[in-house]
Amino acid sequence: MTAVLVNEWMNGDTGPFTLELADEMDDKAFYKFCRRNDHLRFERNPDGTILIMPNTGGKTGIRNTKIVSRLDLWSESFGGKVFDSSTAFKLPNFATRSPDAAWISDERWNSLNEDEQERFPPIAPDFVVELMSASDILKKAQEKMHEYIENGVQLAWLIQPSSQTVFIYRIDGTISKVVDFDNKLSGENVLPEFEFSLKLLL
Repeated sequence: MTAVLVNEWMNGDTGPFTLELADEMDDKAFYKFCRRNDHLRFERNPDGTILIMPNTGGKTGIRNTKIVSRLDLWSESFGGKVFDSSTAFKLPNFATRSPDAAWISDERWNSLNEDEQERFPPIAPDFVVELMSASDILKKAQEKMHEYIENGVQLAWLIQPSSQTVFIYRIDGTISKVVDFDNKLSGENVLPEFEFSLKLLL
C-alpha cells in the first residue's frame, strides 16, 4: 500500500496521502518513525493513521517565511515561543498536526517537561496559521481549523492566497472572513499589538 501511495504522489498529485501500518505506534515510536524518514513530512489523525504531507513549493515557502519572521519579531518584545511548519504538536484528541506557523505563551510552554518539549509537544498552540497552496482543498483545510479550535487553539488564521481570502477562527466559535490582501490582520487579544500586512503575501 505504501508503494502505491508514493507512486501516486510522484505522478503529480500533491495532496496528502494516508498511510496505514500493520502495527499501531505509540508516541515515542511515531517520533522515531518521523526521524528515520526525515526526508518526508508527516501528520497523524486521531485514529492513528498517518498522512504523508507534500513539501511546499517556492511561493508558499516565501509566504510562510514572511509570516513566521514577523511573528518571531513580535515575540521578541511580547514573549512566547514561535514555531515554523517543521514542528508537530500532539493535540488533546491524539492527532499530530504541523501548522505552518504557531505561537505558545511562555507560561504554557514552560509547563511541559524537557522530554515533551524535545519531541512532539503534547499541547495545542495558542495561535496557528495554515497557509494554503494552490492544490489544497478548502473544505479539508477548514476541517483542520475547526479541529484546532476544538482542541484549545485560541486564534487561527486560514490563508488562501489564490483568492486573497483569510478565514479567522476563534475559541468562542466565531469565524470572520477577510477578502483582499490590502488589509491587515490583527492578533486580537491572543497576540496583543500584533499586526500582519497581507500585502507581504502578494
